[in-house]
Amino acid sequence: MYGSLDISTSGLIAQRMRLEVISANLANKDSLVNAQGEYEPFRRRFLQIASGDPVSGSELGVHVKSIEIDDGPLLLKYEPDSPYADEEGYVGYPNINSVVEMMNAMEATRSYEANITAIEATKSMFNAALRLLS
Repeated sequence: MYGSLDISTSGLIAQRMRLEVISANLANKDSLVNAQGEYEPFRRRFLQIASGDPVSGSELGVHVKSIEIDDGPLLLKYEPDSPYADEEGYVGYPNINSVVEMMNAMEATRSYEANITAIEATKSMFNAALRLLS
């Protein structure tokens, strides 16, 4: 009876995590050093979403399978005076495109809203069924 709510809830959780990863990407789009202060440009992250729930063994809903790191090439900028420049004067910046990340955020937000709409419709159906029973 509550399976449809579980399905929508799993979608909400997955899209919330997707938005968190997108936010981290945008926040670190200019990060060149790691926590120890060493040159290590931030790498874009993205989610792998899979069907089902591996904890309960249910085939319904979705779950976050993993958070992957994009190992694509860094964006090279010519900055010969930078302490992080290579021998040719280029500094590698994170491979994060703000426009792409904002589009991904809009898509995740729309998916989140769709799951909320499905939850509201399910609640309305439960209320109607309970009214019929009483």
